[in-house]
Amino acid sequence: MSQQQQVVALLHRSIRSLRSLQQLHAYLLKSGLDSHQLPLSRLLLLLLTSSSSLSYACSIYRHSRTRNLFMANTIIRGHSQSDNPHVAVLVYMDLLKQGGQGNNFTFPPLIKASVRSDPAGKLGRQVHAHVVVSGAVNDSDVFVRSALVQMYSSNLDMAAARKLFDGSSARDVVLWTAMIDGYARNNDIVAARQLFDEMPERTTVSWSAMIAGYVRVGMFMEALGLFQRMQFVGTEPNESIVVSVLSACAHLGALAQGRWLHAYIARMGMEPNVFIGTALIDMYSKCGCIDQALLVFEGMLEKDVKSWNCIITALAMNGDARRALEFFSDMQKSGVRPNNVTFIAVLSSCAHAGLVEDGCHCFDLMVNVYQIDAKPEHYACMVDLLGRAGYLNEAEKFANASAQPDINIWGALLGACRIHGKVEIGDRVRKRMAQFGMNDCGSRVLLYNLYKSAGWLADANSVRKSIDDKGLTKVPGCSFIEVNGKIQEFLAGNSLHPCSTETLEMLEIMARTLIMEGG
Repeated sequence: MSQQQQVVALLHRSIRSLRSLQQLHAYLLKSGLDSHQLPLSRLLLLLLTSSSSLSYACSIYRHSRTRNLFMANTIIRGHSQSDNPHVAVLVYMDLLKQGGQGNNFTFPPLIKASVRSDPAGKLGRQVHAHVVVSGAVNDSDVFVRSALVQMYSSNLDMAAARKLFDGSSARDVVLWTAMIDGYARNNDIVAARQLFDEMPERTTVSWSAMIAGYVRVGMFMEALGLFQRMQFVGTEPNESIVVSVLSACAHLGALAQGRWLHAYIARMGMEPNVFIGTALIDMYSKCGCIDQALLVFEGMLEKDVKSWNCIITALAMNGDARRALEFFSDMQKSGVRPNNVTFIAVLSSCAHAGLVEDGCHCFDLMVNVYQIDAKPEHYACMVDLLGRAGYLNEAEKFANASAQPDINIWGALLGACRIHGKVEIGDRVRKRMAQFGMNDCGSRVLLYNLYKSAGWLADANSVRKSIDDKGLTKVPGCSFIEVNGKIQEFLAGNSLHPCSTETLEMLEIMARTLIMEGG
């Protein structure tokens, strides 16, 4: 075995240790093997795929005397997934200046980097033009076409994406899936399903794209039905599918199906990682099983900010504000930095429990300690907190302090005025909302009730007349619950009625399976 081959073999055995890779790099420099492309290329690849040390890999690439296309592609791919994707474009431009040219391994990550660098799509279109003019890639290359389809989909240009798809002479499952995912991400679920049904073959990723599309547009019953169909044809779910289906169960309140899926995850030996764990917490909490959600959380080996946010929100949603604050404190002690979503959950919890002092402290902590810019959602929580507690003047000051007019902020203040009968402040809120064009039906109903209860009958009748003249109606609340293994849907003010769909039959099978398995 040659010296080069020995080093390459050592590189493969050292993939788990950055220190070992650095020692081998030093050996390459000392022995002069850094002038050989094979060991240096392998070193770069392992640094990016195993150690995620992009800056170290880039330093090696910059100082290399024998750069090749494989090395350039490795660096481009690394930057396309980094926080600085525009560097991938600069690396490619440098490659062109040196007389090099890309290939079918260069352009997919380069296109991805261009989309992340310029969401408006101008840079991506320039890369597309370069691909065509350079002639470096065959027109039928499905990986490049798939990347271009994803690029145009992200820019909401589905006509261009479809033109690429229809013009391809070699459509494989990757290209089909990219097109389906594009339609789904642009909420054209009908076109996505039509294409999905036309696919000559499907992979797990194809099923995942379609199921996630249904969840994205709120078609949760259809998502569960497609998941059941996927099982019938013998396709094993991946992590993405499990998370999507758990999300559908959470929104439907389908506890039996969610528990069945939890048991299925365990039975299949799937890794209960942070994504699946967080989805399980969300499902159990929205189904009212907060104790089970806590068990899942405590059993997670790894917890990120989303996991903490989910359990804090779960406790807040189930009325346990004090415990939500305790978990918020534990989160900080664990070294996980809270984000703006964390504080929305905490402030909302304080508002519903009337914990004014704790809420004000958390808001101050967010702005002055963690230096998180307060968004309209945070102001709405504070207005709700102060307004519910009767501090209407302070709540109005918070509403006026928000830089962005938001109906949730003024709506929260208007609701507090209705609770406490503060018609003068409510009248000022009406004027502010009219100034920002925020007079929706719900706000007008609140105003009508406020004016009427205060004896301002002329104002109340004026608001009522505006509702009738504009033909405004409140959208009725809609909920799903589970009764004897069946998903039931009901509207506010209506009696319970079952969802008589083909999907329901599939859900019943899942529920019966759970019962038979003793779940």
